[in-house]
Amino acid sequence: MTLTWTQLRDLKCGELEGAADGWGRASNRADAGRDRIETQMLNGLRSTQHGEAANAAVGRLRQLSSNLQYVYTECGLLRTTLNSMAHELRAQQRALRDALDDADSLKLTVHVDGSVTYPAAGEALIDGRPLPGGTASADAAPGLLPSAGLVAPNPNAAKAQDIADRVAKAVRTAAEIDWRYARILRRLKAEEGLKVPDATWTDAAGDAAAVRGAARGYLKDGIPLDASPAERKAWWAALTDEQREEYLAVYPDQIGNLDGIPALVRDAANRDNLQLLMGKLEGRDDAKSETQLAGLREIDRQLREGRQPPMFLLGIGDEGNGRAIVSFGNPDTSRNVSAYVPGLNTSLDEEFAKGDLKRARDTAKGAAKYDHSSAAIVWLGYDAPQAPDGLASLSVIGDERAEEGGKAFNGFMSGLVETNESRDPHLTAIGHSYGSRTVGAATQRDGGIPGVDDIILVGSPGVGVDRAEDLGVGKGHVFVGAAENDVVTKLPSKQQSAVGAAGLIVGGPRIAYVAGDIADQGDDDLWFGKDPASRAFGARRFHVSDGPPLISADGASLGAHSRYFDPKRDAVSADSIALIAAGRSDEIKMEEPR
Repeated sequence: MTLTWTQLRDLKCGELEGAADGWGRASNRADAGRDRIETQMLNGLRSTQHGEAANAAVGRLRQLSSNLQYVYTECGLLRTTLNSMAHELRAQQRALRDALDDADSLKLTVHVDGSVTYPAAGEALIDGRPLPGGTASADAAPGLLPSAGLVAPNPNAAKAQDIADRVAKAVRTAAEIDWRYARILRRLKAEEGLKVPDATWTDAAGDAAAVRGAARGYLKDGIPLDASPAERKAWWAALTDEQREEYLAVYPDQIGNLDGIPALVRDAANRDNLQLLMGKLEGRDDAKSETQLAGLREIDRQLREGRQPPMFLLGIGDEGNGRAIVSFGNPDTSRNVSAYVPGLNTSLDEEFAKGDLKRARDTAKGAAKYDHSSAAIVWLGYDAPQAPDGLASLSVIGDERAEEGGKAFNGFMSGLVETNESRDPHLTAIGHSYGSRTVGAATQRDGGIPGVDDIILVGSPGVGVDRAEDLGVGKGHVFVGAAENDVVTKLPSKQQSAVGAAGLIVGGPRIAYVAGDIADQGDDDLWFGKDPASRAFGARRFHVSDGPPLISADGASLGAHSRYFDPKRDAVSADSIALIAAGRSDEIKMEEPR
């Protein structure tokens, strides 16, 4: 049906917004039901019931929770679609109303077909008679009336033409809006049945993308992506509940990864975005998508387990090598918060979801023994270098990834400072392997790492500075763990490598060794600067076990590089990290520097 200007004028956008409110209430009820299942029913069932029947009940409740999450997402998309449609149509109503008001003030008549009649006015240049009136139609330039002599145009003609064009433009734009949103609304229809399979989430990911595109002017332009964490926090606090619900429903990827937004909000947004991401990747068969999907599924599995300390998903994404930020314990309500930055070869995959998340969980559990108000975060908020050939490729790794990661890490830590409810929380930055270089880069940015009191470096190939005091927290607050058999902590410096290589070419292995030793006379330089475990660096070195040797009867092993956080394989090191994270570094067991 062709839209007319009278229909646009009489359209009741409030009815669209009323329908949106209804879908919003349905979305909120689904969310409340899901929350009750996750926080009450499942936890109660796990703690009181055991056996096959209990396991079956848990499975059914998880399915119901997933279904309600889908209902929450789709109903939220419907609400925003209708609100965005009303928002755009109301703008065209205003444009139409302005044109009609102008026509009325000029005594012009707007007809049902959109043409505009104007009266006689002006005068001919020769005989001085008034020029006759006429009718202007949309997109048709008014012609000059024929005359035997010179003719000045009727001044009403141009005004009538302008109004006819404005009326036509408002109607055309409204019709396009109606057609565009009708397509989106037809897509927001679930398949029949009581189960929500993975394929349905794939469709939901497409639904969300369509609504995001449509609601760009209505919602996205308001998200302060380029603001500071403090400004983002203030922006979120100033929104109404309905506005927050819409942002969460339509842009969980934006809100969930926005530093300065409260942890509970980011967690809720990212849990929803996690389902959408899995649905998005489900339909792909390339290696990267399959690898990331495996990592996302493992994170999703752990989130659904409900183990202690509770998990908060503070960031998730598939850009680059993948993004994932997970906190064990609420970082906004904890006095002590540590953030661990992983290093070389870390990406969003199943190994990260199992191994690196466990490191943060172990730190959180260890710190909680000394102060229950503790949270520990694993921060994969950057593209860590990937070396397919392992340590053999380390020589080609530069500082660029660390510099980019350091900037992003500082933004995240600034957000923690803003959202933490303690007046002066105790924050600890932990860097492992190349992650220590990233932490080092973060300290060199203006102001250093926001809010950080202590820095822990483990398995470090250097941090980019040569003295502990250069890290900005005082050398007494820089702690280093370096296993005797961790080859990463004994990599040659760039200068030593270059001189040694030249010596090898000139005189063979013996000359190469001597030349390399001359290049690093104190034997305390690594690839990225002074060895953090050396006496020259000046940090506090805590005791760790030697770890398995690089070469043994069982073959080659890099195990010494990965045991620092594990209380079962290196209890002293893991306990030292926990003590520092809990603000009790005076109790750690120290070791002599190299």
